[in-house]
Amino acid sequence: MNNTANLKKEYLERIVPALQKEFNYSSIMQVPVLKKIVINQGLGEATADKKIIETAINELTAITGQKAVATLSRKDISNFKLRKKMPIGVMVTLRHERMYEFLERLVRVSLPRIRDFKGIESKLDGRGNYTLGIQEQIIFPEINIDSITKIMGMNITFVTSAKTDEEGYALLKAFGLPFKNAKKD
Repeated sequence: MNNTANLKKEYLERIVPALQKEFNYSSIMQVPVLKKIVINQGLGEATADKKIIETAINELTAITGQKAVATLSRKDISNFKLRKKMPIGVMVTLRHERMYEFLERLVRVSLPRIRDFKGIESKLDGRGNYTLGIQEQIIFPEINIDSITKIMGMNITFVTSAKTDEEGYALLKAFGLPFKNAKKD
């Protein structure tokens, strides 16, 4: 539990003043915050095999420390053998302590384990949010490589209260996300 306090404390003590100075905010309430981290796995092949969803739920739960839920299809698509309300993915939304804990593990442990890792893309969505695509779930130490049946990727979305990409980027960079073309200050 000590871990989470670190990143939160760092945010309050180091990141807030730095961003306030960089963007000339008059109040600390204007400084962007990380609202939540949403981790999502789309599993289209689950239409054929129901076990895939169970495995994915267990893996995501192990990675995040919070129970993952299945996402269901919204409509029938016959070409994909898809019926409405079939499970086709899993997701977890992390907030508060668990979010900081996950972020810290992601930055310090998991991302450096990616082969030939040179940093992550620095393209935000236009509203200060950032989605990171990960090809393999095995970069997380919580996953036992021997028990894996299938390599599955995931999207990790960082939702911030930033109004612009520039502010969102500055916030995430301050949290230690290793962006590729980050200017070293």
